[in-house]
Amino acid sequence: MFDIGFWELTLIGIIGLVVLGPERLPVAIRTIKSWITGVRQFSDTMKSELTEELRIHELHANLKTAEQGGMTNLSPEVAESVKSLQEAAAAVNEPFKKLDTSALDSMITTSLETQKSNSTVVDDTSSHDPISTDKSAPDQICNKK
Repeated sequence: MFDIGFWELTLIGIIGLVVLGPERLPVAIRTIKSWITGVRQFSDTMKSELTEELRIHELHANLKTAEQGGMTNLSPEVAESVKSLQEAAAAVNEPFKKLDTSALDSMITTSLETQKSNSTVVDDTSSHDPISTDKSAPDQICNKK
């Protein structure tokens, strides 16, 4: 990428060691590494988004060409674009399939029952507070000497 060789990296490392010192050099290297990783992730994201936008633009242009030609005598790439658009439209228009939710329902029911039983246990113990009802506790602490 930058065409930096071994000796250049060694020189940069020695200068960094002299300037930053051995305590701060590893932190600086980790920081620079995280910056480079962030820049790479950003560039990969932008590249994939641009590729997708170009693909969508190409599909749109092919669809316009197919509509102008009356959807007859289509070239292979235009026919492929129309087919992929039809598949995407069918996927969007297809109603959601009925999923088997019995396992999820039983898990929710069990969780609710457990939560309800735990709340009744907490309510039973909260009504009996031994510290606040025991009036002899301060006397026992004072007489314990």
